[in-house]
Amino acid sequence: MDNVSKIGSLSTADLLSSKSQNTDGSSGSGFADALKDAIGDVNSEQVKADSAMTDLATGQVKDLHQAALAIGKAEISMKMMLEVRNKALSAYQTIVKTPM
Repeated sequence: MDNVSKIGSLSTADLLSSKSQNTDGSSGSGFADALKDAIGDVNSEQVKADSAMTDLATGQVKDLHQAALAIGKAEISMKMMLEVRNKALSAYQTIVKTPM
């Protein structure tokens, strides 16, 4: 989820300067890498929520508030990932339907 705040802090000038630096043939961090990182973050949130739910079920939870927060963060991150997937699929379908 930290990647969301990093994306928001970029300006157009930052994007243009990074694009001009990567035009020499060197590969930089691309969309696929960013997507893999985001999926990894969502997976780690899901693992934390799963362990929190296990602790709740077995009665080993020490802080109910922290367990509820972990479950909520996992739910929100999964919803966000699904929306990103839906937007990517929509964009792909639009590109495929475009006549050449």
